[in-house]
Amino acid sequence: MDYGLILVKLIAGFIGLWAMTRLLGKKEITALTPFDFISAVILGDLVGDTIYEKEHTVLMLIFTLTVWTLLSVTFEKITLHFPRLRKPLEGEPEILIRDGKLDLARLRKNNLDLEQLQMMLRAKDTFSVSEVAYAIYETNGSLSILKKAQYEPATREDLLVPVPDSVLPVSIIEDGIVQRETLSKLGHDEEWLSKELRKLGYAGPQSVAYAEITEEGELAVISSVSY
Repeated sequence: MDYGLILVKLIAGFIGLWAMTRLLGKKEITALTPFDFISAVILGDLVGDTIYEKEHTVLMLIFTLTVWTLLSVTFEKITLHFPRLRKPLEGEPEILIRDGKLDLARLRKNNLDLEQLQMMLRAKDTFSVSEVAYAIYETNGSLSILKKAQYEPATREDLLVPVPDSVLPVSIIEDGIVQRETLSKLGHDEEWLSKELRKLGYAGPQSVAYAEITEEGELAVISSVSY
């Protein structure tokens, strides 16, 4: 077994797969369509076979990755720029529940039964079909639901509670180290931070593993250092 050749092929395969991923863009596992999943499996087999077969050279591996990348990018561009082809190539979402009524024909068309539908609803924290106004079976196999108005959770607006602007929490202590630049941008200094930490019962930043400024502008210690 030529370990040097395998090493070169592994490096070439790694770089090729990384480049392919960057070209095709980011996509969560849950957002993959059945075609995406099968494509990834076949690509893995192609690369694996090429790496461990002596008669398959590094150039063959690069050629395999290049052709597959071109095919994948071409397919993505076609579905992006030609909406009419998107449905026949990728499929389309199916409405399984419309206006609170089950569409049994569409359920059977997608090879689903009521038990599977109920399981998918439970994954969405919905334990009764009667609570659902619309349920859409997405092309990646996930289920999107819209609950009936009476089952939707109340919002601040519904309760006439003032709605603050949405602000992302910001970390200011990581592994006991104060993020001075972030703290300064928020208009605070280390003296203010130490004072706030003492109020919460901490001796100082060194005793805190992680702390952040919440959406409300308050200091919250998420994790303290354990000795």
